[in-house]
Amino acid sequence: MQRFILSKKNHIALISAILIMTGFTSELGFKNETVAVWAFVTASVIAATPIAIQAFQALKVKVVSIDVLVTIAVIGAFFIKNFEESAVVTFLFLFGAFLEQRTLNKTRSAIKELTEMAPESALKQMEYGEFEEVDVDEVDVGDILLVKTGAKIPVDGTVISGEGSVNEASITGESLPVSKEKGSSVFAGTILDNGTIQIVADRVGEDTTFGKIIELVEEAQDSKSKTERFIDRFSKYYTPAVLLIGFIVWVFSRDVELAITILVLGCPGALVIGVPVSNVAGIGNGARNGILLKGSEVIGDFSRLDTMVFDKTGTLTLGNPSVSEKVYYGEGIQEALGYLASIERESDHPLAKAVLTDIGNTRFSPVENTEVVKGGGITATVDGHRVAVGNVALMEKEGIVLSEQAKADINRLVANGNSLVLISVDGELKILMGVRDQIRPGVKEVLTRLKKLGVKNLIMLSGDNQGTVDVVSRELGLTEAYGNMLPEDKADYIKKLIEEKKQIVAFVGDGVNDSPSLALAHIGIAMGSGTDVAIETSDVVIMNSDIKRLPHALGLAKATARNMKQNIFIAIGVVLFLLTGVIFSEWMNMSIGMLVHEGSILVVILNGMRLLRYKLRWKPFK
Repeated sequence: MQRFILSKKNHIALISAILIMTGFTSELGFKNETVAVWAFVTASVIAATPIAIQAFQALKVKVVSIDVLVTIAVIGAFFIKNFEESAVVTFLFLFGAFLEQRTLNKTRSAIKELTEMAPESALKQMEYGEFEEVDVDEVDVGDILLVKTGAKIPVDGTVISGEGSVNEASITGESLPVSKEKGSSVFAGTILDNGTIQIVADRVGEDTTFGKIIELVEEAQDSKSKTERFIDRFSKYYTPAVLLIGFIVWVFSRDVELAITILVLGCPGALVIGVPVSNVAGIGNGARNGILLKGSEVIGDFSRLDTMVFDKTGTLTLGNPSVSEKVYYGEGIQEALGYLASIERESDHPLAKAVLTDIGNTRFSPVENTEVVKGGGITATVDGHRVAVGNVALMEKEGIVLSEQAKADINRLVANGNSLVLISVDGELKILMGVRDQIRPGVKEVLTRLKKLGVKNLIMLSGDNQGTVDVVSRELGLTEAYGNMLPEDKADYIKKLIEEKKQIVAFVGDGVNDSPSLALAHIGIAMGSGTDVAIETSDVVIMNSDIKRLPHALGLAKATARNMKQNIFIAIGVVLFLLTGVIFSEWMNMSIGMLVHEGSILVVILNGMRLLRYKLRWKPFK
């Protein structure tokens, strides 16, 4: 019976409202006191029933809840025959609970949207070769699945045939479709906008990236910050204290109505609910934008950040070396480029790949007598010509004479942080190329935004040589930059910032070789496209490795922390206002107090919900 009554609270509130309107109509319109009293009494009893049940359930577990205060207040109102106020108070309490639940459900809408994206079925290749629709739980690692246009990809997998474009918004927050072909990775929960592909399942069920995102966000929303834990402890003692104060007021004043009013006005509802709703809304906003904020504690530390440390490769830079500058000497350059491409296509070295990409389509020639010169490069015979490809030391070994112009070009490229590739043909220098890891588009603006958000120190750590690191640092305007650092060196540096310099530190890395630093920093931020290590080690995950989302993540954390403080201020301010009204005014009564109390709860919820629409106030990136 108790469960049934509690499930019908909204219907009870509606019936109570009708009875209250009947009571006021009878009293004011028809001057019929008897009908009015019975209407108010019935409304009070009906509306007080679910409140009393909740109060009883709370007392059973030794908790003096808000429901206990309201129940005592209603009993007191009956005792002094103030049926009108008891009816209004109980209705407002139920109606307030309805509004709270409705608005709280909206704050969780981002997570609901995520869970609704979870795939339920898959087209699985059976033993006889045909594809049949099965429940997604029946898919195992290694199964071959068919995905058609408009369908959700059911697992994390690799494309083995077909082509198409995939909307990966559920993973990365980015709505622009991503082209997929043989060998491409795909994620569960994403949607194939067009095309038809076959994939082999790599991860299934809760092990998929999508499954882990949902799990982590739900855990984050259930976690509690220090502020929330303090408020929980505070309300545990605060509510009985209000009950005691109300009793003391009655003992000394013998004014039952005053004591009851204090019970109603002292309810800490807005204080209890204000902080959690801010955190839930902030985490929900992040989830919709491809940013995982892993809990309330993370938001608190992130909002107070003063130092951000970056791994260079793959974070500030693209991680793929490319030709940044090239200089040609003499004639026969097209032939020399063809010879260079013919040699480099047989190499797996990153510099070779960068050179081939830059050359593009060309005529390849047979390569003979290839010799790898340790620490220098490669020599070979191409189409009857002796070709040397490598660094300055190889050119000197080959007896290549470098002109003053060539020496000046070499010095300039080295000063700009380039690795050098020199090509000679038949003893004559033909081409000089500078290859470097390019800075990610928009990084400079990202760093400017971070500074405006209060990050005082922007530091870069890298395993590259100090010269290359200095070039990138100057270009980006970093506070400090250190090269020749192994993962353990980076971790030691993070520890030094925290323990010796007492800074609040975030480390931004790729979540693989930098996992010690991610774990040591106050806030570990992984730019890892949802890799296992990134998700498990870090505190914040930028799901599509788009560094442009980093200012949004920091701005959101700061906005959430501000919102939390605003809600605490509103809740405490309303209680002080109501109690002051009781002491220094004659217009404050139990009904007005309950109306303001429920209104304050709605205000803190609506204030928290503003975070769902949060956007960083800057012009969009170009």
